[in-house]
Amino acid sequence: MRVRLYNNTGELSAPVEVSPVEKTDAEWKRLLTPQQYQVARNKGTERPFCGTLLDNKKDGVYVCICCRLPLFSSGHKFESGTGWPSFFSPVAEENVKTDRDASHGMIRDEIVCARCDCHLGHVFPDGPKPSRLRFCVNSESLDFVDEAKLSSLAE
Repeated sequence: MRVRLYNNTGELSAPVEVSPVEKTDAEWKRLLTPQQYQVARNKGTERPFCGTLLDNKKDGVYVCICCRLPLFSSGHKFESGTGWPSFFSPVAEENVKTDRDASHGMIRDEIVCARCDCHLGHVFPDGPKPSRLRFCVNSESLDFVDEAKLSSLAE
């Protein structure tokens, strides 16, 4: 699979080939908190207005809690009023996959990490310009990397 990563100077790379991250349920349970596991691996949802990253105003990048793939930039974050961190686009289209979700009596577009299939949330067509999309993401599926430390994401 091809994704975009940050290099050792903290800049987003051209698409590069990486291997998927695959672990057993037992391995994920050892690596994640119970709440992170429920959301990220079991497609759960945290309660609105409770996520630790909802009110984060720092400059940097939100990465997958499971595999550290860069997913969303603070520059693409906006206040949606929904109670979850919201972004108008991912840091790179290659890094986020969309799957059809027909659970709970509705049809939605689920968003997952392209490298490890971590459940992130859903994308809706009611966001701001320029994309008009709202990537509604669970804080439990993300970790935040300060802009000054982006080079730490280099592989």
